[in-house]
Amino acid sequence: MTDADSADAVAAELTQESELDMRSDLSFRASRDLPFNVDKVFAWHERPGALARLTPPWAQPEVLSCNGTIHDGDSTTLRVKAGPLHFEWEARHFDFKSGVVFKDEQVRGPFAKWIHEHRFSSLSQGTRAEDLIDFRLPGGALGEVFGRTSVEKMLQRLFAHRYAALHSDLSFHAAYEGAPLRIVVAGASGLVGRSLCAFLSTGGHSVVRLVRASSKAPPDAVGEEVFWDPYGKSIDKAALGNVDAIINLAGENIAEKRWSPERKSNLLKSRVEVTKFLASVAAELRPKPAVFINASAMGIYGERGDDVVDETSPRGEGFLPELCEAWEAATIAASAAGIRVVLPRISLVLTPQEGLLAKMLPAFRAGVGGRLGSGSQWMSWIALDDLVGVLHRALFDSRYQGPINVCTPEPLRNATFTQKLGKALGRPTFLPVPTIALKLALGEMGQVATSSTRMAPGQLLRLAFPFRFGKLEGALTYLLGISQLPQMTTDDRTATVSYDAA
Repeated sequence: MTDADSADAVAAELTQESELDMRSDLSFRASRDLPFNVDKVFAWHERPGALARLTPPWAQPEVLSCNGTIHDGDSTTLRVKAGPLHFEWEARHFDFKSGVVFKDEQVRGPFAKWIHEHRFSSLSQGTRAEDLIDFRLPGGALGEVFGRTSVEKMLQRLFAHRYAALHSDLSFHAAYEGAPLRIVVAGASGLVGRSLCAFLSTGGHSVVRLVRASSKAPPDAVGEEVFWDPYGKSIDKAALGNVDAIINLAGENIAEKRWSPERKSNLLKSRVEVTKFLASVAAELRPKPAVFINASAMGIYGERGDDVVDETSPRGEGFLPELCEAWEAATIAASAAGIRVVLPRISLVLTPQEGLLAKMLPAFRAGVGGRLGSGSQWMSWIALDDLVGVLHRALFDSRYQGPINVCTPEPLRNATFTQKLGKALGRPTFLPVPTIALKLALGEMGQVATSSTRMAPGQLLRLAFPFRFGKLEGALTYLLGISQLPQMTTDDRTATVSYDAA
């Protein structure tokens, strides 16, 4: 055999191996048409916070490292949970073409191969977003037989969330298209703060997170850091720059521990003293920020039975109403300086990541969930994304001022809430938690779990706020990833889904 024959044989063998390799690849194709300019859609993806906004609430991976966003060489490493297993997934971006396409590939992770192409094309009335994924499962043919269907269903569910989140975020941002703002956020490391900062960043705003010198920011934290010591009453004003708005979400978690005298003192301090200091900082800034948004809570109304309470209702009796009243009054320096002050009285925030819903889910999924106490108490609630939407509108709309009840128009009795959650999960709900057990476990704080607050969003309804989730069923299907999905078509190697009718 001549050298030429040998070279031809090697080339033929490599070609055959390459063709076999390509035949082992599987593909997933998804698309949705969006009524927004292609440059706006692409820019949204290019900004910090996009990955957080696209990540489903029911599957929150831990971000281990984050280097850049979607430009060539940028990378992200996640720790992902799949059932009882955990694995690390490192993805690196390449082939970035502004306004057109970017790609990412798995550097290490669970797949034998993973390349994801994000493609954007201009339409006469918007943008077509397409996601094209070529992947190969480990284990060869056996891995494909047992794994292909589950991976395709996972991707079908994932992109239903991604396109819905993208459309919703772009819609909110499109309502106010003035100059980008510089927004200071206190309490940015909390659940609401993290979601809000990511949302504001993808909208093109500059986010400034107030952090203490001893704190360590997570790898995916969005925005600049400015150091402050609210108890020592110090802040780097020079680093703040020209501030357009301040949002204060700071405060220790009310439901985290029993309410001992020391705990009550810390709760007051973390809200009242911190708010007083931040409001005084806002009043002293030149130029002054246009708006100061200071979180409050529905706890200001206390136990109200079946009475409907709106923003004009007097505060209730007890520790929590007194705390909330002092918390709101601590903004006086800002309002006295002529700054518009907004006091969102936040109801139960629904998300499977933290809070009441997160605490209820394990028992309900196990089929041992049930009402709290008698179940007759009213629960006022808001989905996390709607809360973020309210805070966003309060930045721009001057009609948002003073107390704002942040809840849906559909408060529910605890027994009804319980039944709807059980139905969404396909689980029974016949094991109630006795009131005495709550009081023994939580002490005085147990009263919060069984207190009744039937809150009406009077101001939000008057201002025609566009709730995404006005009904609990819709909120649960979205938050838990159990909504009805558009049909997926499959052929020998490819699965295709269009979300235009979703």
